[in-house]
Amino acid sequence: MKSIIMYTGPMCNFCDAAKRLFARNNISFKEIDISTKDGLRDEMIQKANGKRTIPQIFFDDYHVGGYVELRELEKSGELNNILK
Repeated sequence: MKSIIMYTGPMCNFCDAAKRLFARNNISFKEIDISTKDGLRDEMIQKANGKRTIPQIFFDDYHVGGYVELRELEKSGELNNILK
């Protein structure tokens, strides 16, 4: 299975929704809260090609995007295929 990294922040409803989506699909992920250390937001923005919103989700080196894109992958049935 691919390594999943999700950049999050405090009081983020979309971050919470993404966490619930991962939980209901029994998918583990590493969470990086950009509010906990200087430079994490800049790291996220660089990896996400300038995207500044949270969450930003990555499967290995593949940039999924945010919660909306993750949910579309789940609805289309592609989520499990991509994670193989």
